[in-house]
Amino acid sequence: MSVEHPSGIDQRIVDKVVARRGRLHAYESIVPTKTALVVIDLDVGTVERMLEDTAMPTIFAPINMLATSLRAAGGIVAWVTTPIGKASENFRAIFGEATTAMYEEEGKQNGKATKVWHELKTDAKDIFVTKRGHSAFFPLNCPLHEQLQTKNIDTVLIVGAVTNVCCGSSARDSTALDYKAIMISDALVGQSFGLHEAELATFFRCFGDVRPSEEVVALLTKK
Repeated sequence: MSVEHPSGIDQRIVDKVVARRGRLHAYESIVPTKTALVVIDLDVGTVERMLEDTAMPTIFAPINMLATSLRAAGGIVAWVTTPIGKASENFRAIFGEATTAMYEEEGKQNGKATKVWHELKTDAKDIFVTKRGHSAFFPLNCPLHEQLQTKNIDTVLIVGAVTNVCCGSSARDSTALDYKAIMISDALVGQSFGLHEAELATFFRCFGDVRPSEEVVALLTKK
């Protein structure tokens, strides 16, 4: 009998993964004190652009729930933003002059790219870092890996925007650094229908794990 994935991953992929390793999830338990919730690019500018046309409004509550549960269990919450001061020529070639100018404006001191969206509950003890480029774990892009290592973190929960670009890039690169990575399906948002789902399916099949927020909270609070 097939085991269905709670995040709705295609059954053919689920069946192949379960047949390969004998269970649905790669990681059946979480050590909260060795776990970090990594929130990617939920700055004011990004959220404002995605509020109306994506599932963005639905991810705030799961992220806040995860953050509260993880802090209470002794884990870490890290907020990652990507303020762009001066875009590279490659960035400019890919995104065009108008979009590049918008990102540079938002990346100025106190600009929209420097501020976490107001509905997300941060704490003074959280980690706040910036990254250059898509991935928070690519070498020299971001100091997050070094900060997590000082706290003996070996598991990361990836949430934020967007699933198929910065979140997926960060999740994949974290596994190259030997983190146990879990993408939280209902705390991520893609650019359009299909991109979010495809990234989760690929990550589940080849890189790490995918779970909904309620399952992760249950693992964090399990005695």
